[in-house]
Amino acid sequence: MKLLLVVDYQNDFVVGSLGFLRAIEIENNIYQKVKEYQKNKDYVMFTYDTHHEDYLATREGKHLPVIHCMKGTFGHKLYGKLQKFINLDQSASYGDHVNKSTFALGQNIFKLIKDINIDEIEIIGIVTDKCVISNAISFQTAFPNAEITIDASCCASNDDDLHEKALDIMESLQMKIINREAK
Repeated sequence: MKLLLVVDYQNDFVVGSLGFLRAIEIENNIYQKVKEYQKNKDYVMFTYDTHHEDYLATREGKHLPVIHCMKGTFGHKLYGKLQKFINLDQSASYGDHVNKSTFALGQNIFKLIKDINIDEIEIIGIVTDKCVISNAISFQTAFPNAEITIDASCCASNDDDLHEKALDIMESLQMKIINREAK
């Protein structure tokens, strides 16, 4: 089965406290990609960066003291047209929405999709050099024989150099990078 992982495409990362223009620009690419996977009844998983009142006391909060993606707020919700996918048909076992409190799902991957035979994983979303790369490495560890693809046209960072470096690192880890703009 194919899995599309949509990483943290939330209001706060697009137009909120940590928003940036490039995140807005990839909305339609992400939307079309999710529609394609949904049409093919492939598995789609959305991750949500999820924080609580104690955020500033966490390790991440000490390094990035910007309140964002607080559970239950507008900033925590999916951005724009992706709101249409909030009610994926989970009973058909091809959709999921998952909160995470760190950059990656980590060990929770095994609990979430342990019974699904995944042989192809495509990862898209934001921020390329933080949560996208962290989840890519976590999924590669959890599914060592799955082919992993990163669609660069559906990823963004607020720092173009770090975006490119993250793509380079993922490529060096034997992940396939597609739709990358020429350097």
